Amino acid sequence: MTAPDPDGLLAEQLLRLTRRVHRIQKRHLEHRDLGITPAQSRLLRTLAHYGSPPRMADLAERLEVVPRAVTTLVDGLEAAGKVRRVPDPANRRVIRIELTDDGRAALGELRGARRSAAEEILAPLTDEQRTVLGGLLDTLIDGPDIDEGRRTA
Repeated sequence: MTAPDPDGLLAEQLLRLTRRVHRIQKRHLEHRDLGITPAQSRLLRTLAHYGSPPRMADLAERLEVVPRAVTTLVDGLEAAGKVRRVPDPANRRVIRIELTDDGRAALGELRGARRSAAEEILAPLTDEQRTVLGGLLDTLIDGPDIDEGRRTA
């Protein structure tokens, strides 16, 4: 009989939580009837963080997807009136993507849907547990401190 693998169990728990979060967020999006997929939602949120309209290649890099995936997402969002393609003022061959007023309004709705989903997911936790979880997630997201890793190597 082999001993249980605690890291394997944690990895499985993280994957199950990720799938649950995705399902719950998708349900909250559908309830708001925005006609926006979770992937399109992510693109809109990413787009909102730019000071000026980015190129499709910039979005692909930031989203860590292939440029073709961004094209497909932009096509859908453009058809829905949430984004538009605009020429780069410095280079007519370059196309940039900008939010429309409808896209900005959709972002507000998306934030509400994400908040509702987070409330549902975190409901079983106390305030103290939420604080601890937040700290643990920050550590996992940020990874090990590079300087600290050099000292132990």
